[in-house]
Amino acid sequence: MNTQTTIAGITFKNPVMTASGTFGSGMEYSEFVDLNQLGAVVTKGVANVPWPGNPTPRVAEVYGGMLNAIGLQNPGIDVLMERDIPFLKQFDTKIIVNVCGKTVEDYVEVVERLGEEPAVAMLEINVSCPNVKEGAIAFGQKADALFHITEEIKKRARQPVIMKLSPNVTDITEMARAAEAGGADALSMINTITGMKIDIHRRKFALANKTGGMSGPAIKPVAVRMVYQAAQTVKIPIIGMGGIASGEDAIEFILAGASAVSIGAMNFANPYTTAEVVRGIEEYMERYHVENLTDLIGAATA
Repeated sequence: MNTQTTIAGITFKNPVMTASGTFGSGMEYSEFVDLNQLGAVVTKGVANVPWPGNPTPRVAEVYGGMLNAIGLQNPGIDVLMERDIPFLKQFDTKIIVNVCGKTVEDYVEVVERLGEEPAVAMLEINVSCPNVKEGAIAFGQKADALFHITEEIKKRARQPVIMKLSPNVTDITEMARAAEAGGADALSMINTITGMKIDIHRRKFALANKTGGMSGPAIKPVAVRMVYQAAQTVKIPIIGMGGIASGEDAIEFILAGASAVSIGAMNFANPYTTAEVVRGIEEYMERYHVENLTDLIGAATA
């Protein structure tokens, strides 16, 4: 069986990746998972300077998943380049770095630094960060802002660019088209869905930020639908994510049109999930006599 998949000219041994922010930068999970088994490790979001993140509490369990309002806490690009990239180079897996920022200039600064590191295969751009010049509206929630930031990053990026789309929009296809028009090489979707939890006994918000991003199995049907819609709209490849807990879940995304998948919230519940999904995909292909994974991409029919 051939589990390889190719995205923007980069070939991955299998379609299983880690969702940014749920796997550290690989080092944190290396005692549980052989990183050599994964198609790619996607790092936690990195900014041009260290970010402290939001006040606590910033994680809350909810039915079917979790809420988080971490605030993209990260040590900054210097630490990533000096510590995390050298660590990941030890493994036979592709390295994808997730980039965050508060202005277009912030993103570009990180993108240019990463261009100096040939071990980084692709860049994933988190456009759910607030755009401080637009009254804190996220870059990924306005089509023109998404087009602009994609275009500016593509002018300077040496690696292929994945735009990570926010589901908190009226029409996901409009955002997919805007990213493609701006020059994106691929899309990853979906990011978390905005939610809230209130402790009724204390009459307080469960998160200091009041709202947070919901992830986990409960959002999977929404994510599958959005991946399918985007795959019908754009020609660039898609990395699907949102509640994947098993090989069967991953295959569902692939049948909807995803060329690869990322595992997120389930890394917290079961740190072995990524490796189990790799095996689950192989078992599915064996069971149904599928020789090439690529034969499954977008193969769902009415």
